[in-house]
Amino acid sequence: MKVFVKRREWAAAGSIPDALGMFSSEVRFYQEVAPVVGVRVPVCVGATEDETGTLLQLEDLSSWTTGASPSAVAAELRRLHERWQGVGLERWPWLRLPGTAADLIGSLYDRVWPALQERPELNDQLRALGASLVGRVEEAEYAEGTAGPLTLCHGDTSSNNLATSPTGEIAFLDWEDVRWAAGVTDLAWLLVSSVQPESWPEVISVYGDAKVEAVLPSVAAQGFFAFSDTAEGSPEAVVWTQRLGEVARRLDV
Repeated sequence: MKVFVKRREWAAAGSIPDALGMFSSEVRFYQEVAPVVGVRVPVCVGATEDETGTLLQLEDLSSWTTGASPSAVAAELRRLHERWQGVGLERWPWLRLPGTAADLIGSLYDRVWPALQERPELNDQLRALGASLVGRVEEAEYAEGTAGPLTLCHGDTSSNNLATSPTGEIAFLDWEDVRWAAGVTDLAWLLVSSVQPESWPEVISVYGDAKVEAVLPSVAAQGFFAFSDTAEGSPEAVVWTQRLGEVARRLDV
C-alpha cells in the first residue's frame, strides 16, 4: 500500500489551531475513532505525536478523484451522524465541544472584516451579511450545540476533503476539525463550501430534516474567511460569493 505522510509542527501557543487542539485531535481520531467510524477514511498505519508535533502515515488516495457528489456525501453524513448520535462523546470525551475558541474566532472575524468588505466581488447584500456578523460570530459558534441532535462531526466537509474512487466509493479526508456538534453543522459547511445554490434543496432533502439556517451565521463567517484567501477577481472568489449569496437569501439579509 502506498503511504502518504502528514507531519504537523505544533501550532503557535494561543493561536486558533492550538486552542482547538486540531492536530492532536486528528491523531486521536485515527488512533481511536477511525477503526469504527462507519464511513470510508484512509487506512492508518501510524499516528503519533511528540514534542515536535504530529505524524500520520495514511493510505495514499491521491489516485482517487478529488471531491464527490454532494447528494452522495449528504447520504454518507446522515449515516455517520445517525450512527453516533448521542453516544460518541461518552466514548471519546476529548472531542471538541460547541463554542470552543469561539472568542478567538469572533475576534479574528471582527479584525478581518473591515478590509474584506472592500473586495470588489462583494455586492451590497453580501456586505450587509458580512457586517451583520461583526460582534456576533462568538455567539453564532455556540449554535453548533443547539441546532439539532449532537453527534460525531467531521467538521470540514468541503470538496477538497473528499475523494471518490473509480468505483464510486467516497472517502472523508483531513479530520483535524473532528468535533461533537449538531450534525447539520457538517451539512451546512458542505453546502456553503462546495455546492452551488441551485442544488441546495436536493442535497438538504437527501440528508433529511435539518435546521440549516440555525448554523448559517457561523458557517458564513467561515465562508468569508475562505473567500479572503482567494485572489481578487478569481473564479474561486466569484463562486464563493454565489454560495454566500444563498446564505444571505436564506437569512433574509
